Amino acid sequence: MNEHTVENLRNCFAGKQALVCLILAIAAGFTPVATAVGAETNKAVSVAADRPLSKGKQSTLGLYMTAVQAYEMWKAAPDKVKVIDVRTPEEYAFIGHPEMAWNIPLAFVTYHRKDGKTEYGPKGNPDFVDEVKKIAGPTDTLLLFCRSGDRSAMAVNKLAAAGFKNAYTIIDGFEGDKVTDPESVFYGKRMRNGWKNSAPWVYDIDPEKIILEEAASK
Repeated sequence: MNEHTVENLRNCFAGKQALVCLILAIAAGFTPVATAVGAETNKAVSVAADRPLSKGKQSTLGLYMTAVQAYEMWKAAPDKVKVIDVRTPEEYAFIGHPEMAWNIPLAFVTYHRKDGKTEYGPKGNPDFVDEVKKIAGPTDTLLLFCRSGDRSAMAVNKLAAAGFKNAYTIIDGFEGDKVTDPESVFYGKRMRNGWKNSAPWVYDIDPEKIILEEAASK
């Protein structure tokens, strides 16, 4: 894992809130570029927006999709489209997930006590690509998501480097973007878009859909 990726992951986990919030603390970027899915080609086509997709949400493959579009694509071909949640197992379990989603974490949270303080940070999953290969081939259609689009872009980049061709990043992630209206009671909450606010999801866990190396849980 290169220094740029490590730094991005550290930013994902920065903060001083409760543990789940620590896991989720990726700073919000610019308003994302919307995408449209061609009915016949299933290829993402960029649609003009007022502001560009933030750098952290961009991938080397350049395949982007919103949560709404991702759900519609999966519904149209559930046997041909795989949805992959690259968040931590804690996020997958306690915040919820699409029922069909496989949980293959890009990174884990590690923490320990030192000098009376709890230190924590991300630890990359060295088996991420190999774990994806257990359920998908290089030409399969993969829809990856995280909390709000940064980690999923990093995950797509790793898959692209390994030869995957059709890995999309869901730009609004599972929780979506923050409400920006200061008059709203939901100001600052991630309730604008994202899978959780746009499509069906569950808390129930299917152990068969959590792909982890045995050593990862030790």
